[in-house]
Amino acid sequence: MFEQTFKNIDGILHKDAGCSSELDYVEQTSWVLFLKYLDDLEKDKQAKADLSGKPYTPIISKEYKWEKWAAPKTKEGKLDHHKALNGDDLKDFVDLKLVPYLKKFKTSAESPDTIEYKIGEIFSELK
Repeated sequence: MFEQTFKNIDGILHKDAGCSSELDYVEQTSWVLFLKYLDDLEKDKQAKADLSGKPYTPIISKEYKWEKWAAPKTKEGKLDHHKALNGDDLKDFVDLKLVPYLKKFKTSAESPDTIEYKIGEIFSELK
């Protein structure tokens, strides 16, 4: 099911200027997939908390959530192409806001054993 999607992504990224092999963009693909995974993880934790009547505090602030910048939805639940960031707007958001926000998790986490610290560690290594 995802094989064709990854082939399409690979085709687009491979055509990008300066990319001579998959190694040139594997880092970007990895962190994008990680962010989508993290978003899904938070949704699962929120659903479990709601079902058990317990509060849940999200890890990622609302303005940095996947559905805010990568896949905003219309009232009908479809992708809102007018609100989704792309091109220079996407690059600026990721470079100037998202990655610095996620890097700060490393210094603000309670301990190295937390997911927040691990997120900060991952994003502090990005180039």
